[in-house]
Amino acid sequence: MTGVALTIAGSDSGGGAGIQADVKTFQELGVFGTSALTAVTAQNTLGVHGVWPLGPDAVRAQMEAVFADFDVSAVKTGMLFSAEIIGEVTAGLAAAGSPVLVVDPVMIAKGGAHLLREEAVEAMREKILPMATVITPNIPEAEVLAGMTIRNQQDMEEAGRRLIALGSRAVVVKGGHLEGEERACDLFMDGSGERFWLSAERIRTNDTHGTGCTFSAALTAFLAAGDPLGKAVVGAKRFIHAAISDGLGLGAGHGPTNHWAYHRAGNALKGEVLVDT
Repeated sequence: MTGVALTIAGSDSGGGAGIQADVKTFQELGVFGTSALTAVTAQNTLGVHGVWPLGPDAVRAQMEAVFADFDVSAVKTGMLFSAEIIGEVTAGLAAAGSPVLVVDPVMIAKGGAHLLREEAVEAMREKILPMATVITPNIPEAEVLAGMTIRNQQDMEEAGRRLIALGSRAVVVKGGHLEGEERACDLFMDGSGERFWLSAERIRTNDTHGTGCTFSAALTAFLAAGDPLGKAVVGAKRFIHAAISDGLGLGAGHGPTNHWAYHRAGNALKGEVLVDT
């Protein structure tokens, strides 16, 4: 049976992030993608040039239409923009029976544009995180949500503990923003005490637009296909490492990752990810 995934996120007119990146990733991993749009952005590799949020009721209506007709195996959230949208999304998820949920706490675009209102951060902490199967913050996002500065891997562990204390069953703290590291290291932790590190060679490239969206979408796709959480996290790391390694060279700014690189690369790039418990 074909797995179905739902992404609740904003649109990226440049195609490298948001709903577009999510649906491309679902397709590449053999999962049928559905969507609920939260906002339209005028965006390219040079930055975000405009944001137009949808009404919260429109977001909820899209979710209800999908849940009414599809057996959704896993859901991911990306750009949610406002406390009002977060409220409708959490209500919609609860009405659907609280499905498997990957929360990518999108706050700031690659070029610096704010994609989550300041007053919505607390709504994310209080409403979305307690519903999450796993959250996937990068370093800046983890700092905001955990209320601390992250300078090293020990800080990543403390941030992970704080985020799980907010209610999420598991967390992947992505360490790509840490300077001076030869490998990009991410930390997985869950509420039962399981933890492991994933590392891959750091790729020096400008083709990094949409990495967070793509990683969380891959994780969602693997979960929708029936993989256990730990295996899905490793698969998502391999997917995004391949996507960054085989850049497309598009645009004049931060170019998009290559969403079809995972299968084109075969086992050569997939084997580059190390797991350390």
